[in-house]
Amino acid sequence: MIKAALSENTRNPIVGKACKILALGLAAAAWLVPFTAAANTAWPTAPVTFVAPFSAGGGGDTLTRLYAQQLNLALNVPVIVDNKPGAGGNIGTSFVAKAAPDGQTVVFGTMGTMGTNHFLYKRTGYSINDFEPVALFGTTGLALVVAKDSPFKNVAELIAFGKKNPGQLSCASGGNGTVSHLACAMLQQQAGIDVAHIPYKASSTAIIDVLSQRVSFFIDVTPVLTPQIKAGTLRALAVTMKKRLPAFPEVPTLAESGLADYEMFSWDGMFAPKGTPADRLDRLHDAVQSALKNPEFSKNMTDRGTLLETMSRKDFSALVQREYGRMGAVVKRLGVTID
Repeated sequence: MIKAALSENTRNPIVGKACKILALGLAAAAWLVPFTAAANTAWPTAPVTFVAPFSAGGGGDTLTRLYAQQLNLALNVPVIVDNKPGAGGNIGTSFVAKAAPDGQTVVFGTMGTMGTNHFLYKRTGYSINDFEPVALFGTTGLALVVAKDSPFKNVAELIAFGKKNPGQLSCASGGNGTVSHLACAMLQQQAGIDVAHIPYKASSTAIIDVLSQRVSFFIDVTPVLTPQIKAGTLRALAVTMKKRLPAFPEVPTLAESGLADYEMFSWDGMFAPKGTPADRLDRLHDAVQSALKNPEFSKNMTDRGTLLETMSRKDFSALVQREYGRMGAVVKRLGVTID
């Protein structure tokens, strides 16, 4: 019936012309539907694995999870944190270096895994050139903390005790080769004191031993220590950056505390396997920028002692190369080795 009606209507020139236009429009629409559907299907459409190459409860793990929560929202797919600890972050980082370059697996990279580790370990299992730097997250300060009941009220007292009692001080770190370890070594070198380095697999365990005063003090990234500092169970004697942190304006720097040349900080970001398509790298980069620009998230991180910074992929790649050289010089000057 419909076919007959159309056939009849085409005898009228005006109606016939209208029917032809309608038919062409329907044909065009039919062709556009699958194309439009495909265009609206933006990557990623499956969960993204975000590897944390550190133990659960440590500084790197804490930060990875904080960023993953924001990336869940920006990418509109689950971002699953997968802990693969060991060898100062080398095991998990090496795993991602060998992953498929499709953007579905990325790693939380640090100044350690992308810099110092290559000078601390004979073999890391990967090169920084095995990765595509995706985005910088930010710069994180460290804090030197003691138990609330510790006899040390400031850095000067701690150093004075160390000079009078060689070998009696101990410094906890987040593990061999971590920025926390380097911070202990730098303190020992610049203060001219003998300090026993006690590495832990997780910062949470180190905090327990510092609270019980089985270990004299702890130096670690502030996002891990902030809850205890705010609660008053740990007392921050100093921070390790050149300037005081907005999160702890009353806490002096180590440079202000008598160690004029002391500076230690960490930076972190997202890295993908080499060869990941540029459009997917851009998508991941944009997701990170969206998270960093979230005022609530930015304040939360600032309150924890992390200074967020937006940066292009090109600029982040340049930063990684510069930091690789800088940290090589730091490790050489401190004389720290792992194996």
